[in-house]
Amino acid sequence: MRNRSLLILTAVVTTGALTLTACGSRDDDKKGSDSGGGKTTVVIGIDAPLTGSLSALGQGIKNSVDLAAKTANKENVVPGVEFKVESYDDQALPASGQQNAIKLVANKDVLGVVGPLNSGVAQSMQGDFAKANLAQISPANTNPALSQGDNWGSGDKKRPFKTYFRTATTDVIQGKFAAQYLFNEAKKKKVFVVDDKQTYGAGLAAIFADEFKKLGGTVVGTDKVTVKETDFSPAADKIKASGADSVFFGGQYPEGGLLADQIKKAGANVPTMGGDALYDPAYIKASGQSNDGDLATSVGYPIEMLPTAKKFIDDYKAGGYKDPYAAYGGYSYDAAWAIIQAVKAVVAENDNKVPGDARAKVTEALSKVSFDGVTGKVSFDEFGDTTNKQLTVYRVENGEWKSIKNATLQD
Repeated sequence: MRNRSLLILTAVVTTGALTLTACGSRDDDKKGSDSGGGKTTVVIGIDAPLTGSLSALGQGIKNSVDLAAKTANKENVVPGVEFKVESYDDQALPASGQQNAIKLVANKDVLGVVGPLNSGVAQSMQGDFAKANLAQISPANTNPALSQGDNWGSGDKKRPFKTYFRTATTDVIQGKFAAQYLFNEAKKKKVFVVDDKQTYGAGLAAIFADEFKKLGGTVVGTDKVTVKETDFSPAADKIKASGADSVFFGGQYPEGGLLADQIKKAGANVPTMGGDALYDPAYIKASGQSNDGDLATSVGYPIEMLPTAKKFIDDYKAGGYKDPYAAYGGYSYDAAWAIIQAVKAVVAENDNKVPGDARAKVTEALSKVSFDGVTGKVSFDEFGDTTNKQLTVYRVENGEWKSIKNATLQD
């Protein structure tokens, strides 16, 4: 999606051991603190919107990472290492995310990060992590520029930060997929495009609109709304007057649900479509009108239909978590597991100890990680992007999201 979460790996060392430098290296291997049985403690920290309008997604991220850490400990995945979790709340704000990034870099025992949820938040963090040679994996970012650079649209793809990875596919794939479905299968030819002016929403809307026009469709109008506003009647009136047979919204579910509601109240009985940031039960709850017929794309296939996700679903339920794993739970678990696997490889190559230059080695190991995860095959390409480019279209039916199409796309 989008804009999205954070995950820390800290190694607690014995008294007298040298600490990591600001670039994440040290002079000797970490012997580790005694966490019981003489194991080195590695902390997986989570930064996500744990409060505010996107907390439904953030809590799912936090819980799924916690489950990964507990599973790694139970199965003794990394001999000599005990994983623990700490969580941080960025409230989906870039400024808060950057403050968290600075704190993580300053903690000289941090070995890796998963997150954030929002692409805009990620932009504020990437530079600090790169300077510290600290790897990060997002379970949800979809903006292409984060991994392929600002000129990706012209074909000039250059990875800006070697420390950045993600388990969610990009909007290059998602935006085209949405346009192809709406034009070819939903048979909509005149779309009105709205975005929320944010990194994720505006980027996704632009990719969608470009593909929709290439297919032969018409963008009959465009408009922008502001995050956290609730009165979208001016946009709804424009949509009604335009004669659009559909609406595409680039943004998050709090605004998307209200926009869809006000479009229908304005008398335009047309479906609203959006990306993965709309695919949440909260989108439906935000609207006072029936959302039946509204559409959303989301990264990956519904994990409930994946044989690879059965254990995750069962373990999550058994874990007694209060909140659901939501849209990014599986990707968060896989992001955490990728770092756990990287730590495993690094420790195995260093006499079963966490090495002094662990940050650099974890980043290097991540580029070689490959395993069967909750969401399917987990590995990364030369840009740090996931090689898993599966997508799903969902439609609201009887007040619930239902999967109606699954596909695997290429760039």
